[in-house]
Amino acid sequence: MADTSALAATQAYSKAINNTLGAKPSGGANEAAEAVGGPSFAEMLASAGTEAIETGVNSEQISLEAITGDAGLADIVTAVSNAEATLETVVAVRDRVIQAYQDIIKMPI
Repeated sequence: MADTSALAATQAYSKAINNTLGAKPSGGANEAAEAVGGPSFAEMLASAGTEAIETGVNSEQISLEAITGDAGLADIVTAVSNAEATLETVVAVRDRVIQAYQDIIKMPI
């Protein structure tokens, strides 16, 4: 089962920002300030979604190559690991967004 803690969601979000900006993970507290000049949240989300879909398609392609015998075991394991990590990241972000939405709904007006 995927870890849906706040820490896991924060790490997933940080990883998505770093991947989008092409930066190396630094773990610094000023990452948000550095990202101000970067893409908008919508652009970053669209980019992350596109990358997740591409990872899934690549994994399926490697699976098809494995069936025909054209892919090696290392390629298969790498593709499955990448697809699993991507899915866990997407689920962690989704769960955190749902939790944030529920917290907002509970706020008094």
